[in-house]
Amino acid sequence: MTQRALPKRVYAALAGVAATAAIGLNGMQSVIPAIAREVGIPDVLMVMVFALSSLAWAVCSPIWAAHTDRFGQKALIILGEAGLAVSMLLCALVVLSGVHRWTGVILTFALLLLARGLFGLLGAASQPATQAFVAHRTTPAQRTRALAGLAGAFGIGTIIGPAIAPVFVLPYVGLAGPLFAFGAMGLLIVALAARVLPATPPPPKAERVAAAPKRRIRPLWRDPRLMPFLAFGFIAASCQNLQLQVLGFMIIDRMGLPPLEAQGFTAVAMMAGALGALLAQWGLIQMFQLGPRQLLRYGPAISAVGSVLIAFAPTFPLVVAGYALTSVGFGFMRPGYAAGASLAVRPSEQARAAGAITAVNGASSLLAPVTGILLYHWLHPAPYVITAMVLCGLGVFALRNPTLKKVRARPAPQEDDAAIQAASNS
Repeated sequence: MTQRALPKRVYAALAGVAATAAIGLNGMQSVIPAIAREVGIPDVLMVMVFALSSLAWAVCSPIWAAHTDRFGQKALIILGEAGLAVSMLLCALVVLSGVHRWTGVILTFALLLLARGLFGLLGAASQPATQAFVAHRTTPAQRTRALAGLAGAFGIGTIIGPAIAPVFVLPYVGLAGPLFAFGAMGLLIVALAARVLPATPPPPKAERVAAAPKRRIRPLWRDPRLMPFLAFGFIAASCQNLQLQVLGFMIIDRMGLPPLEAQGFTAVAMMAGALGALLAQWGLIQMFQLGPRQLLRYGPAISAVGSVLIAFAPTFPLVVAGYALTSVGFGFMRPGYAAGASLAVRPSEQARAAGAITAVNGASSLLAPVTGILLYHWLHPAPYVITAMVLCGLGVFALRNPTLKKVRARPAPQEDDAAIQAASNS
């Protein structure tokens, strides 16, 4: 196949898939605390909805990736986006039923768990299929720019989601309104992808069998080259997920407002966090040419300071400033450990290393949010104080661990594509 730059309309469809995933994820997270308080679902149970959905995502993502050739890239991109859209619409109907008391609290929780689980099962298909679609149609240099652009579309979506969520909190539908809107956006992208993306039929079975590995490849989990980066990534992502899930509940309680009125404040804080992460990844890292070693050292310190500020902030603007600061730190850490892991392995191991990093990020969503809510109900500042202490320890780990100390500041020219691709995929 001759590799050319992706046509603009094809790239726009792929960017739409990435953006709607972020809009739906962050937009829904911004309204979940208000939904929990409005419907009467205990905070811990509501957070478990996201935790179990993340478990389904972590399990299904590598399965869909392994079957990309079998089903075709376009088919899986559309399936994943359709899974997002249908899941959002079902969640909207469940929330609408719960708000109007058509269903009891336990039934509402159970239905919401099933509806959100659908996203974890089917929505996981689109990301590996999108990456395979891009990889098969671009040169390495074009691929770097394309994947970075899709990561940017996802980043923009993390801002748009919380920003537009309050607009759709309308009479009668209430907090279900944003979910209806996100589901409708997903359906539009499904139609666009179906019309614009070129057909990608699966290769003949004989070719798939010939291309299949002849022996089982051992996972990289215990590889000493990667273990420090995986450990760092798991702890950092756990701290970030813990703080994100607690944020909305904390704002409702600290502002002393009804859930519907506090929704706009939660959206503002989440938007500030998304802007902080984009500032780090699109601005500071590029401006100062920071490499993995610096990112792994500076990131924990910045996030720890922001965490302490959130824990004891007496006013809402200081909460927003603290959350933006922590997000700058996490914006350093994520590409730091992803690129560091990429640089630690051979070119033939890049896909497996990136898969390990993606799995670590997904696994961090399982226990951290529930732990954060339990800590919050024990003592409100506790989640942020404890994560600040953990982040300080993570900074010491980055300074003392031999593998993290020796990671090169910048990739060699021939390794640059792989490092950036791994950071974008994470």
